[in-house]
Amino acid sequence: KTIIPEAGSTFSTLHHAPPHHPFGGLGLKEGVACLLAGDVDAGKIVLRDYINATMGFEELGTLTNKSPKSLMRMFGPAGNPHSRNLFEVISCIQQHKGVQLEVHTVR
Repeated sequence: KTIIPEAGSTFSTLHHAPPHHPFGGLGLKEGVACLLAGDVDAGKIVLRDYINATMGFEELGTLTNKSPKSLMRMFGPAGNPHSRNLFEVISCIQQHKGVQLEVHTVR
């Protein structure tokens, strides 16, 4: 089971953390971890909160060449993003924040 912080409670306070700061990519890492664990709904919630607390959907829309409203729906409760769109968004966030997530196998 994935544990999700209250909406906005963690990420809004980390809004101004620089990318190289340990918390600079926190919401991104947590959201992707939820997705990899198969908890898509939790992953969307965490990523939505992270986007709102950092760049916002307007700027993300500019970077991805997608409508901000479409992006908001994608990460909303009923959203069902295509993998291509989801990974494009994750890639844009990484580039924007100057971070790169890595996946490691754990046994």
